[in-house]
Amino acid sequence: MSVTVNGLDELKKLAGSDLGTSEWIEVTQERIDTFADATGDHQWIHVDRERAEEGPFGAPIAHGYLTLSLFIPLFTELLDVQGVTTKVNYGLNKVRFPAPVKVGSRIRLAARLASVDEVPGGVQIAVDGTMEIDGGGKPAAVLQSLSRFYA
Repeated sequence: MSVTVNGLDELKKLAGSDLGTSEWIEVTQERIDTFADATGDHQWIHVDRERAEEGPFGAPIAHGYLTLSLFIPLFTELLDVQGVTTKVNYGLNKVRFPAPVKVGSRIRLAARLASVDEVPGGVQIAVDGTMEIDGGGKPAAVLQSLSRFYA
C-alpha cells in the first residue's frame, strides 16, 4: 500500500512512520545475468548454474548489490512524494547482507521513515529498510537509505 504526500510539510509529518511492505518480486536468473552484464561481475556463484549448484548455497545467488539496487523500485511502491521538483538518492548508511538470495526467491521491502531533516532548499529523509526473503529466516539486506527532496 502506497502512502502519498503532497509537499515537504506533509512528508515531515510522516517522520517515524512505518511505511509497510512492498509487493514480492522474483529474483530470476535472467535478472541476475542482466545485472552481471551491466556491472561486469560474472562471478560463477551468480551466473554458472551448474557450478553454483555444487557451491556453498546449492544454487546461483543474486549479487548483493543487485538486491540493494532493488530498494528504489520497491520503495517507490511505499511512498509517493508529490509537489516537489527534484528527488535524488543521497547515499546509504550501514548496509549488510545477512542472507543470500537464491535464484527463484521472492523478496520485498519493509520500510520505516526514520527521519526527515531540513537541508538547504528541501529535506533529507532516512529510511530504514529490510529486504525480506519469502520463507527466509534472515533478511537479504538491512540498510538505511538517504534521499533528498527539493521544493
